[in-house]
Amino acid sequence: MLAIRFNMKSKTKIKKQANRKTNSDLIKIIKILNKQKNRELANLLSRPRRKRIEVNLDKLNKEAKDSEILIVPGKVLGMGEIEKKIKVIALSFSEEAKNKLKKAKCEVLYLSDEINKNKEIKGKIVK
Repeated sequence: MLAIRFNMKSKTKIKKQANRKTNSDLIKIIKILNKQKNRELANLLSRPRRKRIEVNLDKLNKEAKDSEILIVPGKVLGMGEIEKKIKVIALSFSEEAKNKLKKAKCEVLYLSDEINKNKEIKGKIVK
């Protein structure tokens, strides 16, 4: 069985990787998270796009408890069904995933909007 380890990067390494990004919103998010010392989330977002996390609704349904806040540092995809009322904060959503979440009366929020509104994000990070 292979174990995936996420090595924590230094603030400087995260900042250098963020500067290579072309998405200005993503750069702002990473810098804010880095300042807040939320380095785990900043680390996951500063990785290359090919290593970005993609999560299906089935996985969210398995990992979540009712009325829990889940943070996805990547894209939420629409495969599967969701049966719990949860709050999902993600970098992006597929149209199908967004529709299914809204149909299940879940709260759908983008990471950029949540950071601009609250400046601090709390919840369970889904990898």
